[in-house]
Amino acid sequence: MLFLVLGVVILIVSFSIKNTPNLGSASRVGKLVGIGFIALGIVLSCFVQIDAGQVGVKKLFGKVQPEVLNSGLNFVNPLVTVERLDVRTQNYTMSGQTDEGHKTGDDAIRVLTSDGLEVTIDLTVLYRVIPSEAPKLIRETGADYEDKIVRPISRTRIRDNAVYYEAVALYSTKRDEFQSRIFKGIETDFKNRGLLLENLLVRNITLPATVKSTIEQKIQAEQESQKMQFILAKERQEADRKRVEAQGIADYQKIISESLTDKQLQYEQIKAMKEMAQSQNAKIIMMGSKNAPVILDAKEK
Repeated sequence: MLFLVLGVVILIVSFSIKNTPNLGSASRVGKLVGIGFIALGIVLSCFVQIDAGQVGVKKLFGKVQPEVLNSGLNFVNPLVTVERLDVRTQNYTMSGQTDEGHKTGDDAIRVLTSDGLEVTIDLTVLYRVIPSEAPKLIRETGADYEDKIVRPISRTRIRDNAVYYEAVALYSTKRDEFQSRIFKGIETDFKNRGLLLENLLVRNITLPATVKSTIEQKIQAEQESQKMQFILAKERQEADRKRVEAQGIADYQKIISESLTDKQLQYEQIKAMKEMAQSQNAKIIMMGSKNAPVILDAKEK
């Protein structure tokens, strides 16, 4: 295009100095140069390079052409303009963190659940342009499809589906189901517009402070209950151990009491006195028929 404009300018200047004395030869040279630049500009305008990961959409006098230019060098009408679209995976993030999303400030999605509570959701949308649908996308939406399609549809679908869930369920047990449900809705809307939804990431769900406090108290109470159950189980085990030990002692004493007779006891008594009599210490043993023997130590002090 630069060569084409430059050639036209040179031609105009050449024709303007045609009748000027001593500049006739310069005029002829200028015409040849201008024609050469125009020809070079036309030739270069017939070739358009599309980078990898992009497609080109042709416009002729404002009308979008249905053909798509793929990556590489393409031969086109020199009168068309080419708009390039990125067909690689793109992400659009809406987050409560001021420096994390595509919009400055708090851009999280605030929704109402079925129990009337407000929940804040951080979301990332992974999508890409369908190459064959690029002309339709440019014709019906334009190149600013993020602001016209990705953002409003994602936020609307999340709000529409959040009303079917309670806040606590949305935060815990129903999170995957909720993500799958909004994925299907957004996927259909995107496809109708020329976009392919690859993934939907519900990155964070923030509950109201009162609900969060209640959940934390419930979890703490459950932990205390489990701790108490462990202590009670341990105490029951200790009580069972002591009961078994006491039963063993009682059984032992019962066996001993049943096996010891008067003659057995007398025999054990005689053995004990015999051992004392054989001791090196001098002593006097007084035997009794019924009472235990009296032992007098006769060792000199």
